[in-house]
Amino acid sequence: MKLAFRISLAFVSLITLAARAADRPAVVLTPLEDRVRVEINGALLTEYYFTNVPRPYCYPLLGPKQRPMTRNFPMRTVEGEERDHPHHRSLWFTHGAVNGHDFWSEQRNFGRIVHQRFETLASGREVGTLKSSNCWISAEGQLICTDERTLRFYKPAHPGERLIDFEVTIYASQGPVTFGDTKEGSMAVRIAETMRLKGNLGKGRIVNSEGVRDDKTWGKRAKWCDYYGPVDGDIVGIAILDHPSNPRHPTWWHVRDYGLFAANPFGKHDFEKLSDKTAGDLVVPAGQSITFRYRILLHEGDERQGKVAEHYQRFVEGGAGF
Repeated sequence: MKLAFRISLAFVSLITLAARAADRPAVVLTPLEDRVRVEINGALLTEYYFTNVPRPYCYPLLGPKQRPMTRNFPMRTVEGEERDHPHHRSLWFTHGAVNGHDFWSEQRNFGRIVHQRFETLASGREVGTLKSSNCWISAEGQLICTDERTLRFYKPAHPGERLIDFEVTIYASQGPVTFGDTKEGSMAVRIAETMRLKGNLGKGRIVNSEGVRDDKTWGKRAKWCDYYGPVDGDIVGIAILDHPSNPRHPTWWHVRDYGLFAANPFGKHDFEKLSDKTAGDLVVPAGQSITFRYRILLHEGDERQGKVAEHYQRFVEGGAGF
């Protein structure tokens, strides 16, 4: 009788533990002093840095099998990596000409995007959500505009992929805001050195939704673009998907053979080689706002193995990332 009772009690305990594990969030956001740590099923995906930085960014970006998919510099100095463009910080959003102010570079007289507060910081069984408010402040200390950005981190449906939604709404809170025509922007990633198209370590490839490949993708318009290559013996890729609700969809792509990878809806004169240097200017009237939505897909293999086109269609149809 006592043995049966002990067996029954152990069985109940196992059920209780299983129930608790099922209720535990798969996507965990942990606030730290200067960043938010994002883990999926107990493994690090990225960390969102927001304190004492030129602009918020996500680093590292760990893909399938925990492969590091973005360059370490300038956050960390690693032997063998190029140290050009110190403003290329893993995964970030900004622009190089906002009311004439440079928020892209980190040279003299550059603007900063300054974190104000988190509106939402929530873990979840299927998705974790980070929502923050930020101020765009010029080198002279002038408030140019404000933004509200939402990052959603999804529990993957397949172990060979990771999904992040990045939505940013920019408010013309201080008067009209002009996003100037320049190639220096905007939704950007600096990929791992071995994934580059060219360079001492680069063995990567680039392809867009229109079938254009490699260095011919620069300045072309497309619904999505994918940059893939080897990392630690596996082929992995990063795709950025441009939502059809975005202004000037399909966007132009500022995608370079040395590893910069950015969706830029503003650089028309650069990309189209026009004489009018204001052709791509976009003005947000005072008191109004503009919203951009992107999905970042980290996947195994090339664009076919990663099912980038299928993921894009799901994004268009309003499907969640899981």
